[in-house]
Amino acid sequence: MSRRSAPVRKEGIAPLTTALRSEGAVSRAPRLATARRDLAAADALKVALDSLQEAKAEDPVSINITGKSSLGDYMVVATGRSQRHVGAIADRLVEDLKKAGGANPHVEGLPHCDWVLIDAGDVIVHIFRPEVRSFYNIEKMWLADHPAAPVAV
Repeated sequence: MSRRSAPVRKEGIAPLTTALRSEGAVSRAPRLATARRDLAAADALKVALDSLQEAKAEDPVSINITGKSSLGDYMVVATGRSQRHVGAIADRLVEDLKKAGGANPHVEGLPHCDWVLIDAGDVIVHIFRPEVRSFYNIEKMWLADHPAAPVAV
């Protein structure tokens, strides 16, 4: 039989198990882990489209990219009238997604506001100024019907 010995205590040093937590503290999960929930793709799409409409974004187009790309399930393309309008639309969309319970979306392009990309997980939103949208014309590329597998010639 083995005997368990008591931990050796040096003068003024508490055992490791009590040194890492406060005396009498209640153990609980991290704040973000309990407060955060991800939106389903369809719910995030609805929040995005409603937010774009309320912010008076022009010509919003929703594209189902399920099966076409592993980036997400939906892509939304919209236009703002000016750089300031593009920035305001993006700010409102980010806030609406957060209020709906989605994770913090990743935002690119806010400093210049020519083209702002908001990655909300399964929904990716592109907000353009009119000239930039017509130049890149990304919805044409994603709306085109491409074969699922390469075709032998």
